[in-house]
Amino acid sequence: MSRPDILFPLFADLTGLEGVGPKTAKLFQQIKVATPRDLLMTLPHSGIDRTRRASVLDVVPPATVTVEVEIGRHIPPRGRGPARVEVSDARTTFQLVFFHARGDWLERSLPTGARRLVSGRVELFDGIAQMTHPDHILAPEDAAEIPPFEPVYPLTAGLSQRLVARAVGAALARCPDLPEWIDPDLRAREGWPGWSEAIAAAHAPQGPADIAADAPARARLAYDELFAHQLTLALARARRAARPGRSSVPTGRLQSRVRAALPYAPTAAQERAIAETGEDLAAPRRMNRLLQGDVGAGKTLVALMALLGAVEAGGQGVMMAPTEILARQHLESLRPLTDAAGVVLEILTGRDKGAERAAKLAALARGDIQILVGTHAVFQPDVVFSDLRLAVIDEQHRFGVSQRLELGAKGQRVDVLVMTATPIPRSLSLAQYGDMDVSVLDEKPAGRQPVTTALVSTERMAQVVDRLRAAIAEGRQAYWVCPLVEESEVSDLTAAEERFRILRAALGEGMVGLVHGQMPPERKDAAMARFSTGEVPVLVATTVIEVGVNVPAASIMVIERAETFGLAQLHQLRGRVGRGAAASTCLLMYQPPLSDGGKRRLEILRQTEDGFRIAEEDLAMRGAGDLIGHAQSGLPRFRIADLERQAALQATAQADARRLIAVDPSLETPRGMAARTCLWLMEQDKAIRLMGVG
Repeated sequence: MSRPDILFPLFADLTGLEGVGPKTAKLFQQIKVATPRDLLMTLPHSGIDRTRRASVLDVVPPATVTVEVEIGRHIPPRGRGPARVEVSDARTTFQLVFFHARGDWLERSLPTGARRLVSGRVELFDGIAQMTHPDHILAPEDAAEIPPFEPVYPLTAGLSQRLVARAVGAALARCPDLPEWIDPDLRAREGWPGWSEAIAAAHAPQGPADIAADAPARARLAYDELFAHQLTLALARARRAARPGRSSVPTGRLQSRVRAALPYAPTAAQERAIAETGEDLAAPRRMNRLLQGDVGAGKTLVALMALLGAVEAGGQGVMMAPTEILARQHLESLRPLTDAAGVVLEILTGRDKGAERAAKLAALARGDIQILVGTHAVFQPDVVFSDLRLAVIDEQHRFGVSQRLELGAKGQRVDVLVMTATPIPRSLSLAQYGDMDVSVLDEKPAGRQPVTTALVSTERMAQVVDRLRAAIAEGRQAYWVCPLVEESEVSDLTAAEERFRILRAALGEGMVGLVHGQMPPERKDAAMARFSTGEVPVLVATTVIEVGVNVPAASIMVIERAETFGLAQLHQLRGRVGRGAAASTCLLMYQPPLSDGGKRRLEILRQTEDGFRIAEEDLAMRGAGDLIGHAQSGLPRFRIADLERQAALQATAQADARRLIAVDPSLETPRGMAARTCLWLMEQDKAIRLMGVG
């Protein structure tokens, strides 16, 4: 299970390349280039038109021009000024300008009367055309050294375009002729070159069209990255499907009791998802399903029905939440329904200690607790279930692909249902959850009120507080969310406490509660409880209330400095209201002046409550890395592929990868062996070893 010999030249040390010493190799590491392979996959991001022209008069300054000239007189520098050299092209005279240049070097490089090819940026100063420090000065017979369209690479201090281009040339000389892993029909249909031809073409663009993402060479290389990633996910799916699961056939007995207790009928989308999870439970393979839906789409009911299915089959279920607040919220929302079903529900968090914890663990091991709600602490070694059938993971902080693969490698025959807090754009869903089956809740339950969203300047703070006072007098409740200032827990805390003091002074003692992440859990729960029961009408909070908190009586959401939040986060916060019968309002307070990007973000929220549209807009504005953070996403850092703009390419890669694994699960056919090479090339080593397909 080692890297194929054919790839060794691409994974050798950079210092093996001509012109790259240890010092230069360290500079390359700053742009995340450690091997010739990395260098080849660091494509030029733009290009400079160096088409040869007869005269600088053929372009409109400022512009880059390449022109043959005759060297005229040298004008020495005055004081600390630059040296100048007059040159003439076919139609006019202009100046080459050099700061801090040695006179003898200028005389040698540009002897009067000689002809030279110069290329650089021409600008007008006092009506005189000047080229300051030309990029290229060559004898006319060496003209071939200047490409008509010169690639421009990302740099760091100490790296020059010339140095990078020379290193790329040396790396290209090492390019092996690799076997083809792309489906031949697909490659023919798209008109893509082979891998080594694509690499060579991507580093030698002939014009702006060759820099575009849809240029054949670039599209092929992007596809290779996406295909390797989707192949990893397809292998994970296949490995999981091949490992025997356990059939947990729901009887419907407990589920029917819950249905009878519901004050509303489930939506068609909920019914569809309940049926899909039921089929997964009954199947002899392990469930690996993603349940995603908009804020308030009713994911919890679907999860409960699946958990009841596991209990009906004689087993146990667990629901894991990212925070203790959310775990307790789940407990409170599930309790009336599990009571109606006659099912034993319990919670286990890090707060459980001593005899109380021991009693819960003993009941769990005996099977007396049928559904357990908890934080990630439920996976501690001393937590033993009698017969765990289903784990529901409510993952605001997402398990990445590799974590899920490692979870699967433990061999626990447990069905897994993952719930997301907000909708995920399709392109990210494919990349991040491509190994999973997906259920989508795309409609809201009956009785959900629309939320009116308004943009308000912080300059109108006094009016907002007056409106809040009037709303409280009418018996309404409100959240007031404070911003995270400079990403620090301390300043986050300061902002919330300061706003709490101001509102308490304005609205009266006992009218305002406070919740933030630094509070001891007991105080946090007590503050939430007072707000939930209506004892305290206003709750000042940080984003700790972002996910899952459910207080139907709350109908006002004020988000201070809304321009500092992400779109999905604002949508999630807004989802805390609109849960009861009263008309609800969300006030997005911004600090003027508002940037164009900030204004666009807030306007999108004002225009729509559709979480799926908001997720796509968020991705378009921020990019995949910012949107979910690579560290917790499990997403690879694609060097060429763009998740946002190449969603269709990724869907094709997923379909192709799944087809290949269906006919060649061990990757042993000629194309399968080539696909292994692709996995190694794209550094999917961990996946290869994990799934034993090396």
